[in-house]
Amino acid sequence: MKSARHAPRIRDGSAAVPGLAVRRVAATVIDGVLRRRRPLDELLDDARTFAALDERDRALTRALIGTVLRRLGTLRHVVASFVARGLPAQAPQVETALLVGAAQILFLDVPDHAAVDLSVRLVQADRHAARFAGLVNAVLRRVTREGAARLAALDATALDTPDWLLARWTKTYGEDTARAIAGASGREPALDLTVKNDPHHWAERLDGRVLPTGTVRMIAHGPVTALPGFAEGEWWVQDAGAALPALLFGKVAGLRVADLCAAPGGKTAQLAAAGAQVTAVDRAPARLTRLQQNLARLKLTADFVCADATAWTPDRADFDAVLVDAPCTATGTIRRHPDLPWLKRESDIAPLASLQTRLVEHALALTRPGGTLIYCTCSLEPEENEEVVAALLSRAPGVNRLPIAGDEVFGHSEFINKAGDLRTLPCHFPDADSRFAGVDGFYAARLQKR
Repeated sequence: MKSARHAPRIRDGSAAVPGLAVRRVAATVIDGVLRRRRPLDELLDDARTFAALDERDRALTRALIGTVLRRLGTLRHVVASFVARGLPAQAPQVETALLVGAAQILFLDVPDHAAVDLSVRLVQADRHAARFAGLVNAVLRRVTREGAARLAALDATALDTPDWLLARWTKTYGEDTARAIAGASGREPALDLTVKNDPHHWAERLDGRVLPTGTVRMIAHGPVTALPGFAEGEWWVQDAGAALPALLFGKVAGLRVADLCAAPGGKTAQLAAAGAQVTAVDRAPARLTRLQQNLARLKLTADFVCADATAWTPDRADFDAVLVDAPCTATGTIRRHPDLPWLKRESDIAPLASLQTRLVEHALALTRPGGTLIYCTCSLEPEENEEVVAALLSRAPGVNRLPIAGDEVFGHSEFINKAGDLRTLPCHFPDADSRFAGVDGFYAARLQKR
């Protein structure tokens, strides 16, 4: 978030107007994503004003931000249809206020008059945008009258997905699957938990359900830290798709396992809970500190190393198992990170693929003969996944692919691609209740060093 000296100058106090503080925080964060290309989680962590809101207002702020980012293309199209001369380039806050207002009118349970009034107040409070308050008022009043009809005539799936991304998914997965991925990516997901023991017990306590994979899925109300079992370290937050790669090692009790690029630590926790002797490696000190704190809460142990995983040289480079959860474009996690489509570019893929290649080659050097290497990402792009593994297999004759069997993914054969690798898609795990549907898109290949 902008520091105080760079923030827009506000002439009235939002605390005096109910609901204005929420809209101001939402607008500032949305502006940070769209104009300054900063990650949503980073902006929320930095936002003192967000932390100062009560829990109910924080929930509304998140709903506003998430709705605008998930429906950005649709909202922009509807708003633009009511602005004959275009939006003022010198005052981008006008568009942000319009997006926030239109999101409430079209998608959220907020009275129309409140949505219009508070968006007008947002621009009135900004010295660059104040003179456009009349425009904001007029446009949003038209949205209240005509917006739903305009919305019904649009192809929201295409509008809310960047063209380059939808084109790539269509080429890789076919048009129908690509549109299903885009549709699933645009829905807010449930909260997934990996539990240490007895998932059925915790599903009952948390009013959730147990997925076939053993993940407990629930609809969260209020902060995660207030849920039963959090303080006691009985579970951790981890998408059902993210929980699958570590399971592909099989039994790891007593094995020496290296988890490269380990933070935030869900897979480290899985391996440690299964009895492995885990060395967790990450290059970011702050992320590694958070991982240590997470494992301390879970009462799990691991060795922690702050290092570049492409060059890390431990005293013993003969791990029984090595997990590479490589940095990637993360296009499989858009359902949980709605800012990603507007932050990533197609040009990001090639440099990441180069890094991934270096990571997996170094990971192979850390694996003992006969040991297992699992390479995974949360990207849907083949250059970061299948092509990285294919190139490694072509260059390293001493490596075999170990195909994944259906029973290893709990009978979900749709999770396995033709080569025998794991490939989950956001549109997998359909459910009649859309709140419980979907899974993050993950790829994993299991390799053995001969």
